[in-house]
Amino acid sequence: MLGNLTGWHLLILLAVILLLFGAAKLPALARSMGQSARVFRGEMKAMKEEDAASETAKSDQTAAPYPPSATGLTPPPPAGSPEAKP
Repeated sequence: MLGNLTGWHLLILLAVILLLFGAAKLPALARSMGQSARVFRGEMKAMKEEDAASETAKSDQTAAPYPPSATGLTPPPPAGSPEAKP
């Protein structure tokens, strides 16, 4: 679509933009576009960090629980052992 643009096309497009917005408003327009792009990139980075944090939280929840010795509890004896109560 934009592959057929030549230097003349871009020059005419720049002239039309200059006529529409005026020379005084172009720096403010460019500044606001830059700020919008910066905010967008920041939000995308924050969303990626949140996704990574939620993925690690999910993997932590699905991991095996702490061993009984770490919790201070002892597991029950096996069913066939003499220590098991009938």
